[in-house]
Amino acid sequence: MFYEAVTALSRAQKQALFILMDAVVVPFAMFAALALAATATSDRTTLGDVMPLVLALSAFAIVIGWWLGLTRITLNAYEMRGVIRTAAYSVVLGLTGLALSAVMGIGLPLGTFVIFSLLLLVMSAGWRIVLRNVTLHIYRHGEARKRVLIYGAGQTGQQLVAALRHDDSILPIAFVDDNATLQSLMISGLKVHGPASLKKLVVDKKIDRVVLAMPSISQPALARIAHRLRNIGCEVHALPSFATLVGESGDMRKQVTPVSIHDLLGRNRLESELPGVSHVYSGRRILISGAGGSIGAELCRQMIACKPDCLVLVDHSELALYNIDKELREIGEGMTIVPVLGSVLDERLMRDTMLEHDIDVVLHAAAYKHLPLVEKNVLSGLRNNVLGTKVLADASRAAGVNRFILVSTDKAVRPTNVMGASKRLAELVVQDLAARTGGTRYSMVRFGNVLGSSGSVIPLFEEQILRGGPVTLTDPNVTRYFMTISEAARLVLLAGSFARGGDVFVLDMGDPVPIRKLARQMIEGAGFSVKDDETPDGDIEIAITGLRPGEKLHEELLISSDMLTTPHAKILRAQESFLSEFEMATALKDLRLAIEGFDESAARAVISRWVERAELDDAAQQN
Repeated sequence: MFYEAVTALSRAQKQALFILMDAVVVPFAMFAALALAATATSDRTTLGDVMPLVLALSAFAIVIGWWLGLTRITLNAYEMRGVIRTAAYSVVLGLTGLALSAVMGIGLPLGTFVIFSLLLLVMSAGWRIVLRNVTLHIYRHGEARKRVLIYGAGQTGQQLVAALRHDDSILPIAFVDDNATLQSLMISGLKVHGPASLKKLVVDKKIDRVVLAMPSISQPALARIAHRLRNIGCEVHALPSFATLVGESGDMRKQVTPVSIHDLLGRNRLESELPGVSHVYSGRRILISGAGGSIGAELCRQMIACKPDCLVLVDHSELALYNIDKELREIGEGMTIVPVLGSVLDERLMRDTMLEHDIDVVLHAAAYKHLPLVEKNVLSGLRNNVLGTKVLADASRAAGVNRFILVSTDKAVRPTNVMGASKRLAELVVQDLAARTGGTRYSMVRFGNVLGSSGSVIPLFEEQILRGGPVTLTDPNVTRYFMTISEAARLVLLAGSFARGGDVFVLDMGDPVPIRKLARQMIEGAGFSVKDDETPDGDIEIAITGLRPGEKLHEELLISSDMLTTPHAKILRAQESFLSEFEMATALKDLRLAIEGFDESAARAVISRWVERAELDDAAQQN
């Protein structure tokens, strides 16, 4: 009831109430001043002499309060400036009372009006502060307010608390600061705690959000604090200084130079040089495995531009398949798109899907490709990458598919790890079928690291830089070939158009890129400096972790040096040796037995026997 009465008051009604309150306070202040100054007595004559002065001061209080704008200050905005205006109002009204006393012949001493001014200041400011708190309580009653902990009790933190005091949805609870001299003090009405008590504060005070109000420290240091607080059970936000927000800070606009794509690739981009392939796939019925992955999704996008008759998307990840299906339906309106949720290991599903949709071309991009994970899950990696390729390639032959293109990797060349070996075995499966199958043209395309793909080094470095480092590097001398996702997808599509059977296509990828150089470029491109022996005060450190088991210092693209040309100068064809039909059958039989028997040692023995491997780099051997 009281809440409705307060909130229903108009602005004019509230101002009238303020004027009335100021007018009422004047008599109380004057009579209290007379009593304290021992100037007045209780007889009626004395009170009667003073009463005209009190009434006149009440009238002047209304005029002076309006002139100073005191009655127009809202309760919610009544802070220190309001108190200063109230002090001015009290002094002016005291001097007015002194003058009126002399004119009216009352002759009250100066000390009475000094006490009157002081009491008027206390009473006028007091009723506003009390009424402000009561009103805020009424307005905020029953509303859920976000409880905020401020990390940093400096100037920005104090400014933030002052701003939040006017917010009806956010309640500042306490400060946390690394400065031991501030801990246990009260600043802006809030207690300052040490970082060690942060988790306890979050639980005990039911904190919803921690705001980092420390704009003076470096961005990497701030990112490290944010990363440390990530698991405390509430949101963590960083706040720039208020001077930065309005553009007054001299170091606000840090000059950030993005890393050039040409530096990342070690060569010029080739999308503009690669010819179009729409004529090869237009009106065809296409199946893409691993359609929800980085390469598979880009293949789908580029395939949409070729206007195929039907596009079948195969993926075992429900979320990935949903996302790419949704995207393609938006950009390929009216086109026949068929999502198939399942694994390439499902022989019946793959065969029936190809027969049902009369598939012309298969682009096989489904694979487990994360090197350390496959190294720790040998049997799963071999089953998916080798036997999955065998199932899909056999189903393609049985369904009379015209072209089958395997997406491979430079890690398949003389591999030193299980993932690379599994991709080389997959290549051997395709080469074997190409040698003894007349109807379907089988081919492979091999390339290096793809910028921005899942598990690649670029997103990892970006994440590490975002949280303040360090940026981890396996070896200071490691190098890699890079290409863009769109280049990789176009190369796969071109391979399908050039294929004669059993071909291995590679892209002229320029010179390999030193990963240490790449890490430094990304750190500096983000606006930070590298922390090393020469610059110990730098922002982000590059930490050397050592080569992972099976990892090479330098990747290769070709097993043999024999390279043939293709219709495009930047795309090369390699005619590499492969296993005989009997050898391939033996390798697959032994691999199946090892997988079915959960025998990792036997599976590794298959790799050692049938895959040409390189000697591990010294650093890798030590791991």
